[in-house]
Amino acid sequence: MRALRIGLGAGVVVWTAALFLAPDLMFPVGSFICHQRPERSFFVHGLQLPVCARCTGLYIGAAVAAPVAIVMATMSGAGRARWLLAAAALPTAVTWTTEVAGLAHYSNAARCAAALPLGFVAAWLVLGELRGRR
Repeated sequence: MRALRIGLGAGVVVWTAALFLAPDLMFPVGSFICHQRPERSFFVHGLQLPVCARCTGLYIGAAVAAPVAIVMATMSGAGRARWLLAAAALPTAVTWTTEVAGLAHYSNAARCAAALPLGFVAAWLVLGELRGRR
């Protein structure tokens, strides 16, 4: 399990880095997981990132959490984990819902920032759970 946990953690970090370092090469892969709308995406050196701002936030959050989760155990108890995940999803749920309802329009920076907690907590819980299994 340790090798799987480290491999998954490293994969998240490498994927996130590749989004910024080689967006043109990663763009075809990104099309399988994201709508890639230009107006909802960040651009780096004139190149559109392979995923939208919200997905970028999810991946950055996960990449930050990966090293933490590899060395630290996650909180025990499925009920606590569910509440933590629900709380982390709240900013993304609110921004997405209010946009779809036509009540608000958020910048790409706001979409990204709202997704950071969800990416962080999801990666932390998944990798932490793998740490707890023997």
